[in-house]
Amino acid sequence: QVQLVESGGGLVQPGDSLRLSCAASGSTLDRYAIGWFRQAPGMVREGVGCISNSVTSDETIYYADSVKGRFTISRDSAKNTVFLQMDSLKPEDTALYSCAADAAYTYCAVGGDYDYWGQGTQVTVSS
Repeated sequence: QVQLVESGGGLVQPGDSLRLSCAASGSTLDRYAIGWFRQAPGMVREGVGCISNSVTSDETIYYADSVKGRFTISRDSAKNTVFLQMDSLKPEDTALYSCAADAAYTYCAVGGDYDYWGQGTQVTVSS
């Protein structure tokens, strides 16, 4: 079983950047597809992007249209961590961001079902 902890959120201005981390313990994160999600107050949780596992498949990354070209997902196996680099942030990116893991995906699914979840880290974009 894998435990996930997100960090890196904060209050930034429009146009700024943040890098969120999803650190894992209890298992090797390379075995898992990782999804990034966000949920704004009063809104449905939204899939932001995902990265496939790096053990059984060629690593594949997908993004939601709302963040494509601005957000980048990457994996650091040595640190057992997946990152979400967020550039050109907009006020509408304000949300609680969470990562999730699942070992069942051959690739990954943006907004799909994942077994293991972190607690989330708050991102607020405001001038």
